[in-house]
Amino acid sequence: MNHVPQSHADENHQHHGSGEKDLRIAETNIPLPYHDRIRPVSTAQVWGWLRAGWADMRAAGWRSPAFGAVFVALGYAIWFGLASFGMLYLLTPMIAGFLLVAPSLAVGFYEMSHRMEQGRDPSFRSALFSFRHNTFHILTAGLVLMLFMMIWVRIAALIFAVSFPYTNMTGPALLSALGSADGIVFLTVGTVIGFGFAVVAFVFGAFSLPMMLDRRSDIFAGAIVSAQAVFKSPKAMVLWAGLIVAFTGIGLATAFLGLIVTLPLIGHATWHAYRDVVEWDDPPPPSSP
Repeated sequence: MNHVPQSHADENHQHHGSGEKDLRIAETNIPLPYHDRIRPVSTAQVWGWLRAGWADMRAAGWRSPAFGAVFVALGYAIWFGLASFGMLYLLTPMIAGFLLVAPSLAVGFYEMSHRMEQGRDPSFRSALFSFRHNTFHILTAGLVLMLFMMIWVRIAALIFAVSFPYTNMTGPALLSALGSADGIVFLTVGTVIGFGFAVVAFVFGAFSLPMMLDRRSDIFAGAIVSAQAVFKSPKAMVLWAGLIVAFTGIGLATAFLGLIVTLPLIGHATWHAYRDVVEWDDPPPPSSP
């Protein structure tokens, strides 16, 4: 019987173990799709996005604020609907939920900026029907964001029911309850959970819809690119997220009327943000007239 010398066996075992380790390291270093398309951005560039967004607003004329007014009207409809059914306690979660679905509402502004970038007319009709460039995937993204918002609203309603199990939440009673110790706990817990939802929505939705409009990509590709862009430039993205919240908050604080200006501004600026953080070598698919 032939015997393998112990030194050779140990050497083979070491080589085998080393090979497995190298394979594991290689597997963990596999880059994500589109990683080479993502460019780092600075905080200074964020202010440039706002300037470019403002320039697009002015260039679009009445069409940009008119498109923003569509969503202001939707906000009033939700407000009066909640009041009619005695569910005003859901107004705050619904306002927070607005931030979750805002990227899907802003697709029309992306389309206006895209058309002006190409030297084309940013028509109101093109904004209304911008989803037709990638109908299935853009509507899918909108449905996902709506589902995300519905989950958040249901969680907020559950927190409310646990915090105020025996209180009639209508009119003055609602304001009085929110000022109590239980109300502070409710607002604190709701804010923390809502912040978590908002972070997830921003990471995966910051640039996904502009990419889906531009490249006709699906929701998964858009979410992967968006997440990589956010994590590649964390300081700039924290500033950008803060500005989105601030401008949206200003719009909401003016009884929704300010959204006629702030929503178009953020929408147009987001298109320029997308152009800065994602770079493509090949031209996008042709746009419809």
